[in-house]
Amino acid sequence: MAERRRSLWIFIGLGVVAIILVAAAILLKPKPARPAPPMVSVNVASVTTQDVPVSLSALGAAQAWRSDTIVAQVTGILQKVSFTEGSVVKAGQVLAEIDPAPYRAALIQAKGSLARDEATLEGAKVDLARYKTLAAQDSIAKQTYEDEQATVKADEGVVLLDQGAVAAAQVNLDRCRITSPISGRAGIRLVDPGNLVGSGAASTSTNGSGATASTTSGSTAGGASSAAGSSGSVTGGTSGSTGIVVINQITPIAVTFAVPQADFAHLIQVSESFRKPLSVQAFAQETGQSLGSGTLSIADNKVDPSTGTVQLKARFENVGEKLWPGQYVNVSLTLQTLEKATTVPAAAINHGPKGDYVYLVVGGKAQMRPVQVTSTQGALAVIKTGVSPGDTVVTDGQMTLRNGALVRVITPGKASPASGAPAPAQS
Repeated sequence: MAERRRSLWIFIGLGVVAIILVAAAILLKPKPARPAPPMVSVNVASVTTQDVPVSLSALGAAQAWRSDTIVAQVTGILQKVSFTEGSVVKAGQVLAEIDPAPYRAALIQAKGSLARDEATLEGAKVDLARYKTLAAQDSIAKQTYEDEQATVKADEGVVLLDQGAVAAAQVNLDRCRITSPISGRAGIRLVDPGNLVGSGAASTSTNGSGATASTTSGSTAGGASSAAGSSGSVTGGTSGSTGIVVINQITPIAVTFAVPQADFAHLIQVSESFRKPLSVQAFAQETGQSLGSGTLSIADNKVDPSTGTVQLKARFENVGEKLWPGQYVNVSLTLQTLEKATTVPAAAINHGPKGDYVYLVVGGKAQMRPVQVTSTQGALAVIKTGVSPGDTVVTDGQMTLRNGALVRVITPGKASPASGAPAPAQS
């Protein structure tokens, strides 16, 4: 009995020992190591300091700085066209000639009338001198002397009319030679030699001040004929004309564009009410190629109520003639230059519910950093607070980043200057 009890206790003891060994084996088993977090591949750039131009962008159109439609000021047969279509003409250059024969004849008639009436006036003056002597001797009636005085004054008036008729006939004769009022490039000829051209058509001239003047060029030959009385002008009636050619001044050239009224107030401030010229850049719409720079000094005197914009005009010297009237361009108007601004690529800026932020790379890890963006100019963002020059920011790969994540730099770089192509300014 005692032997059986002893065996039982031995069995129980062995069981306890086995349980303890199994528990120890389970509890003391080493835990598997956690895998290291994956590294995120990113592109980075350096925070830099540079001067950044702040600009407005708009769609603009080039137009001739001055455009003159050349019309005939007298009526007659167009005898000769002296310019080549599409060529450059100079101010005062003869463009066309109208048959001068009728106007030359009218001038001869006017001069003949003037010579005849001057002779009549001289005879009347001689008679007046004789009557004056006789009147002093009381040899003639006083009324006779006074009548002769009136005759002299009337003859003097006729001579003045004749002189005016001669001057008008000379003007008409001179207008048979049509000259260019400006230097510019001639367009397509609107009428061929041999056609009858006439006055009475509206001539439109647009100059650099933005004002468009429309005048009616009327022949003065009719007036000369009336003034001369029997001068015999053969100009007769006039026929309408659309013009002979259009001369466009393209060096310099104008670029017109519109800005929202919200930006116009700022524009007035930085330009000191347009007393201070502002720089304007023009870019080709198709390629973005720079077409030159100009100066803004002209603004319309009203806000267009239908669009809420103000029309502006800039002057471009256009030395290489890259701009052409009617050409659409992209315009960048520089308002001011932020000197020594802290900049990062615009791609580095992330937008969150608490504001803008960037990821810095510090010790191989990503570090989230809130920033305050002053403005965005093209591919460049100007930072007011949050980063310092020399910091490294992530420009690509932010979507999978978390604060403290390990990063692997693929293509290091640095912030580039503001793009030359126009981009909307953001505050």
